[in-house]
Amino acid sequence: MTPPPSEDKKLRKSAYDMSAAFDSEVIERRTLAVTVDNEAGVLARVIGLFSGRGYNIESLTVAEIDHNDHLSRITIVTSGTPMVLQQIKAQLDRLVPVHRVTDLTIEGPSVERELALIKIASKGEQRVEALRLKDAFRARVVDATLESFVFEVTGGPDKIDAFIELMGPLGLLEISRTGVAAIKRGKEGM
Repeated sequence: MTPPPSEDKKLRKSAYDMSAAFDSEVIERRTLAVTVDNEAGVLARVIGLFSGRGYNIESLTVAEIDHNDHLSRITIVTSGTPMVLQQIKAQLDRLVPVHRVTDLTIEGPSVERELALIKIASKGEQRVEALRLKDAFRARVVDATLESFVFEVTGGPDKIDAFIELMGPLGLLEISRTGVAAIKRGKEGM
């Protein structure tokens, strides 16, 4: 006997149909710090792990952290159910070029920062209002013409999002964001 279509759909939960899994479980946001060998193809392998299983990357930053040992750090912000997040960490840990996976969200307090460049084009009162908001968010003007500004703003992702939302009606043209850089607080290192 085949189950009714609604029940059949519930039985087919997979990583590719994340919405079905998320209906009944809590979605958590996690920041992962992954130390890897700095060599060609490593980033592609890490990203391939996510895309091959249908996991989303909300933010991704990569930079070399040790020139002598040729190590890089990949900071990934992702979200999912607790089970999916556990799978992501376990699968990352099994990749050969990965030295360490640290979940900064659950391993104690951490600091997250992001940099954004935001270009607006405005005149008159809108221009004045944009400068007022810049001061409130401690942003800097890094380029200015008679009809446009480029603001640099740093802070947590929520602060960046709020600044962008307020700039929308003031002539927002373009946004460039670095993605999250994060580090654990306190005297302990990774």
